Amino acid sequence: MNVETAGPAEATLESALEWLRANGIERIETTVPDMAGIGRGKVQPVSQFKGVGTRIPYAILSQTLNSSFHLGKDNVGDRDMSLRADLSTIRRIPWTPEPTAIVIMDCIDDDGNLIGAAPRAALARILSLYEQEGWKPVVAPEVEFYVVPANEDPWSRTRQVAEDEDDLEDLIDPYGTDRFHELSGFFTELEDTCRKQDIETGALSQELGPGQFEVNFDHGDPMKLADDVFHFKRTIRHVAAKHDLRVIFLSKVHEDAAGSAFHIHQSVYDREGHNVFSAADGEAHERFGHYIGGLQRYLRDFLLLFAPYPNSYRRLNSHWASPINLEWGIDNRTVGLRVPLASAQARRVENRLAGADVNPYLAIAGSLACGYLGMKQEIMPTAAVEKSAYDAPFALLRHPHYSIASLRASKEAAQVFGEEFVQLFAAMKEHECLEFEEKVPVWEREQLGWTI
Repeated sequence: MNVETAGPAEATLESALEWLRANGIERIETTVPDMAGIGRGKVQPVSQFKGVGTRIPYAILSQTLNSSFHLGKDNVGDRDMSLRADLSTIRRIPWTPEPTAIVIMDCIDDDGNLIGAAPRAALARILSLYEQEGWKPVVAPEVEFYVVPANEDPWSRTRQVAEDEDDLEDLIDPYGTDRFHELSGFFTELEDTCRKQDIETGALSQELGPGQFEVNFDHGDPMKLADDVFHFKRTIRHVAAKHDLRVIFLSKVHEDAAGSAFHIHQSVYDREGHNVFSAADGEAHERFGHYIGGLQRYLRDFLLLFAPYPNSYRRLNSHWASPINLEWGIDNRTVGLRVPLASAQARRVENRLAGADVNPYLAIAGSLACGYLGMKQEIMPTAAVEKSAYDAPFALLRHPHYSIASLRASKEAAQVFGEEFVQLFAAMKEHECLEFEEKVPVWEREQLGWTI
């Protein structure tokens, strides 16, 4: 950890202010992750930072990607909400010309309670359910993305440093390493910039698509990892811009190339640090089966958390390196729920359903919620799949409107996430879908416009 950039070791207001002054920090971004996982907030002088007291419109939690807002009947006056700093998240922003820090803020009501509609609060609520049982979930996210030259058409398949179509095949090199050396300046600076912010990334790999890569995050606390992914997405875009590159987290970039996923490895430990998925003899505990059973039972109901946009369903409707089912199997990448080969202490399940376009707080919260319900309800899983699950029937939902209705109708979603979050998230996504449907796509103009 770089002590000059990663924030004070002790998370108190006094130590935070002392660290800010010692490092010459003049301004601080007070940031709230919104429903899309984008930071919304204010920039203020450090002299005015008190940790609490900042106010911001409640409506940012229902702000669409088109920058419009869903104002529900309970918020026709567009009221404010208060923010409270999570002081453990203070970091210096490495790329700003003036010394600036950032701190993630939690949304609170006038009584100091977390506002349930906020994504970070949704994850905190799920983690509290585990804590009540004496369980500690651990996750390890894997994020896929495409890297493209900034000055080329980002939607052309010949764009990733390819001069023409003949060079394209050179870019499709799964698990190849040459591309890392060709982009060594970019990846080296990315790694260094992440380290300065206490973002613990692991291995990098080239994936199936042309110019597609995956970064692994070290396993750890779910809230810390969600914060890391939140910061990582912003960080990589800033570093890419310095190298005349762009990074795309779209779930499905090309119709004939692999989509980008957000894989979530997850395990659960007790207070003594033992993996509750493993029995004393090292074999799988029945809880492991129940956890998988919960994922199988509720992932479809909660699909909106893992596929939040119309584009997300282009990936899920495809057989191209994407799960179309809720089957599980051991070391089998054709299933939606993969159990990697591991020791008893590292026994885990990988949720391969989510796309790279997700809000990390909500995707992690959704996956842990399904597993929690499975363990509490002792849901039995189906038999493990040993062959290709791509031959299995499609088991998901094909459009966000179906997912919106499914989340709204789920009693379990209201139980674990709270009614405030479920209703606001569903309403905001419905508003966003209607905005999408108002746009006339190029395909309709080119194909239907001249033929019917």
